[in-house]
Amino acid sequence: MTTLLSGSGAGNRHRTGGTPRPRHAARPVAPPATSGPLAALRALGIGVMTGLVLLVAGLAVVLVVLPRVTGSVPLSVLTQSMEPTLPPGTLVVVRPVAPADVRIGDVVTYQLESGRPEVVTHRVVAIDSSSDGTRRFVFRGDANDAVDADPVIPAQIRGEVWYSLPLLGTVNQVVNGSRTWLLPTLAGLLLVYGVVMIVSGTASTVRRRRRRARRRERGVDHVDRGDDRPQQAGTASRAG
Repeated sequence: MTTLLSGSGAGNRHRTGGTPRPRHAARPVAPPATSGPLAALRALGIGVMTGLVLLVAGLAVVLVVLPRVTGSVPLSVLTQSMEPTLPPGTLVVVRPVAPADVRIGDVVTYQLESGRPEVVTHRVVAIDSSSDGTRRFVFRGDANDAVDADPVIPAQIRGEVWYSLPLLGTVNQVVNGSRTWLLPTLAGLLLVYGVVMIVSGTASTVRRRRRRARRRERGVDHVDRGDDRPQQAGTASRAG
């Protein structure tokens, strides 16, 4: 009985019908780096811009939206007469109040003269009623030793302090004194920020899709190269 071998050598003996072993396997591709200085700077920039947007939105609510919805008026404290309750630079939001509802201890804003724009925000320390039922209010600043010079009649009452925010009085002055350019500027900045975030997100999505496509192509290419190489297979047969 003779054994016949076909192939380049005895070391290449294979059984007919055997499954060929792949010569090459696709190598895993490392994902793009998600850390490092650039990633940190980008995250910091996004955080800062988000904080600024939230800050501007909060100021808009406090200085514009709430006062307008409730009919209130934002005012800035300029003097020290109400320290320590309302130091200079404090923002006070004054909402309308009926003179009949004013009580001793309330912090109220009143006009120095009826019909004039100049106002004072002090605390009510006494209420006098005349024989005809007319009420007069006596005010005094928390930091003052003496009451205000003249009693206040109901027509001078502008409203009571609804809430106050320290240090925002200066911001209120800037906003009220620069409405012709400040609010449009802020709106433009918010619009630009929104466009930048949309473009950046779209570009990032496109880059990720391209990277995934390249990784798939490289993986298929590795497999195809391994399958296309000729394999030397020996065929064993028996004669006899």
